[in-house]
Amino acid sequence: MNRRAPHPIPLALALATLTAVAPPAARAGALHDPREVHLADVVQLTHGGENAEAYWSPDGERLVFQSTRPPYACDQIFTMSSRAAADPTRISTGTGRTTCAYYFYPGAERILFASTHAAGDACPPPPDMSKGYVWRIDPGYDLWTTKPDGGDLRRLTESPGYDAEATVCPIDGRIVFTSTRDGDLEVYTMNADGRGVRRITNHPGYDGGAFFSADCKQLVWRASRPEGPALAEYRQLLTENLVRPSQLEIWVADADGGNARQVTRLGAASFAPYFFPDGRRILFSSNHGDPKGREFDLWAIDSDGTDLERITFTPGFDGFPVFSPDGQRLAFGSNRNQGKPGETDVYVARWVAPPAPPSAP
Repeated sequence: MNRRAPHPIPLALALATLTAVAPPAARAGALHDPREVHLADVVQLTHGGENAEAYWSPDGERLVFQSTRPPYACDQIFTMSSRAAADPTRISTGTGRTTCAYYFYPGAERILFASTHAAGDACPPPPDMSKGYVWRIDPGYDLWTTKPDGGDLRRLTESPGYDAEATVCPIDGRIVFTSTRDGDLEVYTMNADGRGVRRITNHPGYDGGAFFSADCKQLVWRASRPEGPALAEYRQLLTENLVRPSQLEIWVADADGGNARQVTRLGAASFAPYFFPDGRRILFSSNHGDPKGREFDLWAIDSDGTDLERITFTPGFDGFPVFSPDGQRLAFGSNRNQGKPGETDVYVARWVAPPAPPSAP
């Protein structure tokens, strides 16, 4: 495995460290591959460091994202313009490690994120890589909210174990998140104030990284379904606050967890799913098709598991695709146009839909 980062690898960027690193010269100016027919007017918003999981404000004018950049040794939460590169504004505490920030909808009065700062100022320890490629599921993570300027910090969860990977319904502010509160990595929902917690998934394995559809009637998430020796290993790793993410598939369900069904069957590390605006198709990142498992690209698939389509083609990592509220633009993280090996940056592109099929005579 290619572990490029000189400091502990954050959960959201961990899959990016699997990708091959082309020399910087091979990436110079490579903002767009001609085969990426759905992407146009690609803009690079960050330059340097590790930046990912950029999510839109309700008006589409700003993004909230996580970044490891000087002087911080691990991820903190920042906001920035969605239109052009500019100095970002930190809104997290500057201590501990953070992940998965998201604007509350339909307004932008607060921002939700996960942080370990209450468990200590220092970055949590890195995962034990003697066990192979694993993620650390740090029990110090809890969910917090803040005003967009970083003021009025409030805690939403205080249960033992990991609470993170939270996103928000764009209609009523319901939160979907991942937790180990019941002994496994499962998906839960709750009200915007932290009350009304409801368990959505109930199957051994990693369920996480969930998003609502635009109408909040569906959920999409990543999941592992280990069996036999793989299940025993999963459970043992979880007692050590670790998980191995090499086999993840995309699942969908109704917002209450009903009608759960598997969408992909790629036998790969597929993650970061996000619904198209109409809720009928899903964007996600996967190393599907790469025998070495190092090349991650964006893919699209219908929610019934048909019509798989590759979206990105630049070398290295492309992930965390998210449509703007109006469905016209796409934010994503990528290794493209790296200044130096190890960097992941945030990009925004105009989404180009294919032409409509001809009408029947």
